[in-house]
Amino acid sequence: MITQADKLKNLIEKENKTTTNDRTTKFIAITSGKGGVGKSTISANLGYALHKLGFRVALFDADIGLANLDVLLKVNAKKNILHVLKGEVDFKDIIVEIEDGFYLIPGDSGDEIIKYSDDFLFNRFLDGLDALKDIDFLVIDTGAGIGKEVQTFLNAVDEVLIITAPEPAAITDAYAMIKVLSEQRDRMFLLLNQVDNQKEANGIYQKISMVAKSNIQKDIKLQMIGYLKKDNIIQKASIKRNLFIRENPVSEASEQVFAIAKKIAHILERKVLAEEEKGLSRFFRKILRL
Repeated sequence: MITQADKLKNLIEKENKTTTNDRTTKFIAITSGKGGVGKSTISANLGYALHKLGFRVALFDADIGLANLDVLLKVNAKKNILHVLKGEVDFKDIIVEIEDGFYLIPGDSGDEIIKYSDDFLFNRFLDGLDALKDIDFLVIDTGAGIGKEVQTFLNAVDEVLIITAPEPAAITDAYAMIKVLSEQRDRMFLLLNQVDNQKEANGIYQKISMVAKSNIQKDIKLQMIGYLKKDNIIQKASIKRNLFIRENPVSEASEQVFAIAKKIAHILERKVLAEEEKGLSRFFRKILRL
């Protein structure tokens, strides 16, 4: 009888044998301590910025119960991850090509997806890994908060980018997220959204960093990867169901996103991974904890 572990091992061996280049998928999860801080908007625009920098990028809408990247990308996704979990379609059948080299893995906006978590972790997903084996970046838009489903993704990715905004509740929840994640990782990125200026962004970062250093025993590296100022073009683009970076590519907001994308690309491109397994197999091995 073939076990799940045997199936995964065979999949990894197949990938290693068929790899014809040194491409390794980098996984970055974008999350937040609370909702309403612009997490999904940043996920979509940051993914698109990486794509415009020349990388092959897939966005995975893993915000269970509140998936909305298909709306932001003007995609009418007829099938999503829930249909995969139910066994109605294969994983490769739900991948939506937004542009050449830029893809969406649509999530589901209903809570029904939660009861299929076991299937999600193995039975449906691994069968379709080959469909995305040449991706440079998989950007994962997770849910907000520190729930079990969110932590599953955050513990498996290469990097975590935490979004927060200049309001007490958002800052407090961002710190709570950092504290929980510090148990599993040594480095996190912080992005300040909806700030008035760089001074405000730096001030919030310094406060969070100081509290973390004083109260978290483990020595962690909390790096401010960038900030986004309040800008009407962001709201207007969201209302029109468009990416502000695509609609206003030379705006200040777009320049800020491109700057963040370049930093992330530089950091992850130079990072030497210790694991022997690469790409999607490595990622899902962590998800499955095998």
